[in-house]
Amino acid sequence: MNDHAITFLKTLLSTPGPSGDEAAAAKVWRDEARAFADEVRADVRGNSYAVLNGADGAPRVLLAGHIDEIGLMVTHIDGEGFLWFAPVGGWDAQVLVGQRIRLLGKQGEVIGVIGKKAIHLMKPSDRDNASKIEDLWIDIGAASKDEALQRVRVGTVGVIDAPVYEFPHGRIVSRSVDNRIGAFTVLEALRLLSNERPAATVAAVATAQEETSFAGAYTSAFSFDPQVAIAVDVTHATDHPEANKRRSGDVTLGGGPALSRGAANSPLVFDALIEIAEREKIPFSVEANPRATGTDADAIHLTRGGVATAVISIPNRYMHSPNEMIQLSDVENAARLIAAFVRTLTAETKLVAE
Repeated sequence: MNDHAITFLKTLLSTPGPSGDEAAAAKVWRDEARAFADEVRADVRGNSYAVLNGADGAPRVLLAGHIDEIGLMVTHIDGEGFLWFAPVGGWDAQVLVGQRIRLLGKQGEVIGVIGKKAIHLMKPSDRDNASKIEDLWIDIGAASKDEALQRVRVGTVGVIDAPVYEFPHGRIVSRSVDNRIGAFTVLEALRLLSNERPAATVAAVATAQEETSFAGAYTSAFSFDPQVAIAVDVTHATDHPEANKRRSGDVTLGGGPALSRGAANSPLVFDALIEIAEREKIPFSVEANPRATGTDADAIHLTRGGVATAVISIPNRYMHSPNEMIQLSDVENAARLIAAFVRTLTAETKLVAE
């Protein structure tokens, strides 16, 4: 991955964009897409589109990666200026204890810290109990409610204040990898396709609100009306202590993207991806999802009369934490696989299983 792509990825990961408030991260994505896409736009639901017009225009292919991340929302400001909050998306409350928070305040970003009762002040019987979000608060250093209200309000959202780090073996550690990396991957696939234009018309879409409702997947798929779709998300790597490979499969950083097999996925598209990966010598693993995938594919494949859909996932350690870890070679291989697959599609491509 070249220096430009790394810089773009770091900017994308660093830009706050919790579910429902993705605008800043989405703008970073659209600005990059304008360098090679034929059409770049946003919609009322917060989705961003980068479209590449194909030589024949058919089939229509949707590449979806959600750009939102989990976050927090202020629900109450008390008389002493402390902020109480609710989760935006799925949090393990233990991850939040003691973290710094970047709030998207009235006049710009506001840094806060998440507080809880110190262990010294707890009853012995309470020390082993798990923290709950309702017992945590955000301290922005305000001395009163009026002072806090000058900087934030009820409804203000925020994310954990965690920088991006490069690790050995081409690994990246950051918050928002779930799923800024999916939005990045579909755009990189579109960049590859722009160098050798396919017959199909392709839209890479940075979808909104996957962490809370799949709203962006439903609306973007309905709007673009694809015949084929690939949702790119992250999945749990199982190459760390305490991982259960019998339950979650053998998914490793550096082992290539994981291809989902299950009810939400088209068996024809799945088989085609396997065949292409083997032919192109792209490493991959297979992930069993006999029912829902927990990704945008769960909405996309049901849109209109149905869409032939696949899920390609980037192995990710420590999901929904400030230190999600991926390996960039898996991202590159996912983009290569997607581009190679799209180039095989024509108006005559069989999408109905018999």
